[in-house]
Amino acid sequence: MRIVSYNVNGIRSAISKGLLQWIDQYQPDVLCFQELKATPDQIPLMDFEMLGYHHFWFPAKKKGYSGVGMICKQQPDNVVYGMNNPLYDEEGRFLRADFGDLSLVSVYHPSGTTGDERQAFKMEWLSFFRDYVNELRKDRPNLVLSGDYNICHEAIDINNPKAHVTSSGFLPEEREWFTEFLGDGYVDSFRHLVKEANRYSWWSYRANAREKNLGWRIDYHIVTESLVNQIKSVDILPDVKHSDHCPIVLDL
Repeated sequence: MRIVSYNVNGIRSAISKGLLQWIDQYQPDVLCFQELKATPDQIPLMDFEMLGYHHFWFPAKKKGYSGVGMICKQQPDNVVYGMNNPLYDEEGRFLRADFGDLSLVSVYHPSGTTGDERQAFKMEWLSFFRDYVNELRKDRPNLVLSGDYNICHEAIDINNPKAHVTSSGFLPEEREWFTEFLGDGYVDSFRHLVKEANRYSWWSYRANAREKNLGWRIDYHIVTESLVNQIKSVDILPDVKHSDHCPIVLDL
C-alpha cells in the first residue's frame, strides 16, 4: 500500500497547477489531503472518480479555511469524520478510514504562527489529539497518522535551527510534546529509515526559500510501533510543486 500525504494549501489552486495529472501518473493507493480550503461542492469530485478513487472530505465550517480529505483506490470498511469534539471538528482537522485492521488518518494540526491565542489553541489541541489517538488505539491498534503536524521535531528537521528557536513550529514545548507523543508507542516512519539532513516538506514562499532548500519538515506519516516491520520505503517529493508543501510517501 502506497500512502501519500499532501498539504495542498487550497485544493482548487493545486488542481489548477496539475495536481490531478500528477495523481494519475503517481497512482497512490491512498492520498491524504490537508488544507483543502474548499467544500465538496467546490471540488471536481467526478475527476477523482474517473481516476479510480473513492473520496471523502471533511471541510471546515469557515469558508476557504483548513479542511482534510482522503482519496482511496479501495473502498474503506468505515469512515469517521472528526474526533467528536465540536471545537476542533468545526475546523475540519481529522478524518479516519478503516481498512481491515488498519486505520489511516488524515490530520491537520493547527498552526500557532498568527499569535499567542492560536499558539495556546495549538497546545490544547496537541494534548487532546494525543489522548484521543491513544484511546483510539485500544480499539484500532494499527494506526497511520498522516498529515501536517506544523512541528519540526528535531534540529535536523529544519534549516538553521538556531534562528528558529522562538518560532512557532520549533518551540521547545512543541518539540517536547512530539518526543513524548512518540514515546507513547509511535514511530516517525521517515526518520526510521532516513537519517540524512536537509530533507524538508514545506518552504516559505518568501526569499526563494524552496530554490535554496531553506525548508521545514512538518509533514509526517506517524505509525504505531505495531506497523514498524511493515514499513517498506519512505520518501519526500520536493520536485512536486502544487503547493508550498510537497507530498510525503509511505509504502507499507
